[in-house]
Amino acid sequence: MIIYIHGFGTSGQSGKGTLFRAYFKSRGIDFIAPSLSYVPELAITTLEELIESYDGKVGLIGSSLGGYYSMYLSEKYGSKAVLINTVIDSDILTCVLGDTKNYYDNSTFSWRESHLEMLKQYHTNADKISSENYLLMLQKADHILDYTKALEHLPSVETILEEGGSHAFDDIERHLGTIEKHLTQN
Repeated sequence: MIIYIHGFGTSGQSGKGTLFRAYFKSRGIDFIAPSLSYVPELAITTLEELIESYDGKVGLIGSSLGGYYSMYLSEKYGSKAVLINTVIDSDILTCVLGDTKNYYDNSTFSWRESHLEMLKQYHTNADKISSENYLLMLQKADHILDYTKALEHLPSVETILEEGGSHAFDDIERHLGTIEKHLTQN
């Protein structure tokens, strides 16, 4: 089973979620892209219940905040994970405190200091990770996150680093085979 974990203010129906769903279905690989709560504790609880329902035998793909969650869950369950333009430091989300937009349906939700505090309990220290479990995918023109922070935090992780691009990771379909291989090889 492969689980896609979407980023902040988006959903499992995002462009990447839809692309991954179609790809893994065509390959006969079980896949799910749940739409998660913006409340970190609720999102993690949902993901833990999903992972445990598959006896912890899952691969994770996390984009942005989903990458942050994926690191925590990968270490907890020993899962392989692909991190796409991942959040490293939860304090980056300080800039969206207050009412913010959900990009799936343009509704709004309130992002609070209490949510930032919840996020901190899921931080993964680089010196405690199983680097062989990760594939890090970064594009240098990410307009939201500084890609160098991920490189500094995860120096021993296999990395795909590309010029240009965006926070969404442009043309990710070029890497679907690499993602599959990373998540399904023993």
